[in-house]
Amino acid sequence: MAEQPFRSDAALDDAARVAGAPLTVAQLNALARRALERALPLLWVAGEISNYTRAPSGHCYFTLKDERAQVRCVMFRTRALLLDFVPANGMQVEVRGAPTLYEARGDFQLAVEFVRRAGLGALFERFARLKARLEAEGLFAAERKRAVPRFPSRVGVITSPMGAAVSDVLTTLRRRMPGLRVVLYPASVQGEGAAAQIATMLGEAGRRAECDVLILCRGGGSIEDLWSFNEEIVARAIAACPIPVISGIGHETDFTIADFVADARAPTPTGAAVLATPDRSELAAQLRALGGHLLRSTRRNLERRMQQTDLLARRLVHPGERIARRLAELAHLRSRLASAGARSQERARSALAHSAHRLAAARPDVDARLAEQVRLRERLQRVVAQGIRQRAVHLERLEAHLKHLDPRQVLERGYAIVTDTQGHIVRSSGQLAVGSDVHMALAQGAAQARVTGTSD
Repeated sequence: MAEQPFRSDAALDDAARVAGAPLTVAQLNALARRALERALPLLWVAGEISNYTRAPSGHCYFTLKDERAQVRCVMFRTRALLLDFVPANGMQVEVRGAPTLYEARGDFQLAVEFVRRAGLGALFERFARLKARLEAEGLFAAERKRAVPRFPSRVGVITSPMGAAVSDVLTTLRRRMPGLRVVLYPASVQGEGAAAQIATMLGEAGRRAECDVLILCRGGGSIEDLWSFNEEIVARAIAACPIPVISGIGHETDFTIADFVADARAPTPTGAAVLATPDRSELAAQLRALGGHLLRSTRRNLERRMQQTDLLARRLVHPGERIARRLAELAHLRSRLASAGARSQERARSALAHSAHRLAAARPDVDARLAEQVRLRERLQRVVAQGIRQRAVHLERLEAHLKHLDPRQVLERGYAIVTDTQGHIVRSSGQLAVGSDVHMALAQGAAQARVTGTSD
């Protein structure tokens, strides 16, 4: 049996309702897909990832399973690029997707839109909601961020005084800029009340205004350990702080709300210390390079000035010689002016003579034009007279032809025009009846007659 052509959704429904109407496999799968997508909405499913692969196109394919069942999943490239972690086999996750059917193979699958690690869904949702709200308010906008000063005289550090981060920051600052003064604003960076302490220290540093830049930092940890830096109170304290803030929280792959609000973000606490200060060895090298450049530039300027002095000395001329040179130039210019005046007058005379010649050549010959006018008038009179004669001859011919066609000329030869009582011309005896009256028009006068008989 030949395969039926693919029909629209409405046509498929009609075909499905017709008893005994066969469907192709493609049509059957299309019906099943539509039924699934209508019956099952977008939903969350929890399970373990297995058989995870990422195609060259960027689409991700994997199986989501638990101890009793499994389902195929596909996450397209545009959605996969939004993930903040790399899925792996054996990872417990929660996925949001729409059940559907891959028609080409008839496979039931989930079209995944979002993946989150199991157990962290609530935190991720809080993070995403707060991030979207603050971004809509403009707290992440690049135009509100302030530049970090190049050479700060004092740096403030907001972190736990007992953590490893403060040690790394102080060591880096001491190595890069030993004479720099550092102010520590102690605050808990983990646990209950940590966010409030961080916000308090940010406000205190802003009120005291004793630092040129602030470093907000802590070491790495899980998302729960770093959650204090995802609190709204900390984000708004950073935005309200009048001093530029550098965030150095966790590791390079960790991102918090504080990172987005801060004026600059470093991947680690050590990186934050690097952003806050210039390197002493680099500055020394730059100074040496600038000193060498200044010395070479000064030497070149002196040499150039000496050459200019020698050149000016050679150009120095006695005033009398300069006056004589100017007098010679003046005589030369006077001679050129006289020659130019003579040439200009000669060109003007030549142009005037040429114009006079052209004017004489363009002057009209009046006598010749009058003679030509007389010849044209005589020619016109001859042509008009000839035309009149020709029209008279033609008129005479037309008159003779018209006379030839005049019916009265026929009557002169003995013919008569017969009409009935209604004035109709009688052309046949069949038009007349015995006893009827007729009228006869003759060349001279007319007569009335009555028909006594007819013949064909």
